[in-house]
Amino acid sequence: MSAYLGVTQSLTGRRWVGPGIAVERQASLLEQSATLPPALALVLARRGVEADQVTAFLDPKLRDLLPDPRSMRDMEPAAARILRALETREKVAVFADYDVDGGTSAALLIDWFRHFGLQVTLYVPDRIDEGYGPNEPAMAELARGHDLIICVDCGTLSHAPIEAAKGADVVVLDHHLGGETLPAAVAVVNPNRQDEDGALGHLCAAGVVFLCLVELGRQLREIGKQGPDLMALLDLVALGTVADVAPLIGVNRALVRQGLKVMGHRARTGLVALSDVARLEFCAVVVSPWLCAGTTGQCRRADRPGGSGRAAVVDHK
Repeated sequence: MSAYLGVTQSLTGRRWVGPGIAVERQASLLEQSATLPPALALVLARRGVEADQVTAFLDPKLRDLLPDPRSMRDMEPAAARILRALETREKVAVFADYDVDGGTSAALLIDWFRHFGLQVTLYVPDRIDEGYGPNEPAMAELARGHDLIICVDCGTLSHAPIEAAKGADVVVLDHHLGGETLPAAVAVVNPNRQDEDGALGHLCAAGVVFLCLVELGRQLREIGKQGPDLMALLDLVALGTVADVAPLIGVNRALVRQGLKVMGHRARTGLVALSDVARLEFCAVVVSPWLCAGTTGQCRRADRPGGSGRAAVVDHK
């Protein structure tokens, strides 16, 4: 049995396996080309990071990694419909999934509308009585009192429920794998639609919603208006990304890194309360498992039976 660092097995008898020759060669290359400590070079090599990706991986910046929102199908019409609802002061409802990603996605939209003085209705289905995603009775009821329904972290496969929303327009902002056909919504923004190239398939719903807000900011500027500071919303995006166990690659790394900095300001009452209960001290560099076990753990208590909606309520200012 070969040894690694002079060790052949763990205390429990499991075989001690070191990196292969290819990984060690890549680590040596990174160590020399990027002037990295050996331990860090080995970690990056085992994660498949190439020499030209080291800087972006270790120091991710939104200005370098944030994609054009319009690279996703239906993004322009989705943002245009939401903007029309704002401009004409329509009645808007947000239908959100009951997990942390759904809650933070809803909170992002609620915060954005609240900046303009427009209150929206939040609907989170009961996970026991209603199950996941839009259902026909709920969508029909929402349609009777609202002009626009925005489904977040759900809706891509909800053909019948969206069809039941008679009299209201529906916009879907989701990330779950799509089917061969899409529901009859005004727009279905989803990087995992079958007609997408998958380049942004690692985004969670909160990331998709954030890109929609970026597009909304662009459309607002085109008509001479200004939206809220989107950077201040990145704490919610980071929480949704980590809680949904989205891979920390590409733009996700930048979203989470900047979002943790925003969390460190302790400006969002709901997240501060959750972090205090979890005895989690925010800082600019927080290991993801701490965040998952702390703040997101408290949010998940809110998505248990009888707690639907609480996660979204506490996550916005």
